[in-house]
Amino acid sequence: MNAPTRDLGTVTAAAIAAYRSGDTSLMAEMVERVSPLLWRVARAQGLSTASAEDVVQTSWLRLLQHIDRIDEDRAVLKWLVTTVRREAWSVGRKSTKDIVSDPVAMPEMPTVDPTVQLVEQLGVSDVLWTHVRDLSERCRRLLAVIAFADRPDYAAIAEALGMPVGSIGPTRGRCLAKLRAALEADPTWVTS
Repeated sequence: MNAPTRDLGTVTAAAIAAYRSGDTSLMAEMVERVSPLLWRVARAQGLSTASAEDVVQTSWLRLLQHIDRIDEDRAVLKWLVTTVRREAWSVGRKSTKDIVSDPVAMPEMPTVDPTVQLVEQLGVSDVLWTHVRDLSERCRRLLAVIAFADRPDYAAIAEALGMPVGSIGPTRGRCLAKLRAALEADPTWVTS
């Protein structure tokens, strides 16, 4: 069965089973396929882009920290979704304490139609992910794990991907340079 036809539960269960037996090769596919779902769950809780990034990254790291406590491989996807939701609630509660109550101090909201904005974002996202899929497996695996991290935990990433800690930064730089070059050469890649 090829990857596009496998459901997320199957992809996750297979990756976790392989990971538990010492094979990390399926983890990148799992992260790549499951991260959009986790991202949507975090954003659905009303988080900003930055907060959602933090929540998704934290949830992946929590999985690595607590994977031995999850008995059933097929339960990992539900565990991740639940973890993202709880982290998002926690972050959301903390951020509501910082809301500005003075309407004069609040910035004006843009008058852009959210539907048009969403369609434009999806088009950009499709072009981006097309080029990400064209990268080498090593680059895809690494970028999938660190995509949402401001300050990635290199030790955890090194362990998860079976890479030396010292090669993560340089490899990340080379992978991002390849991606940037591919995007700049693509006439359909437009950023505002």
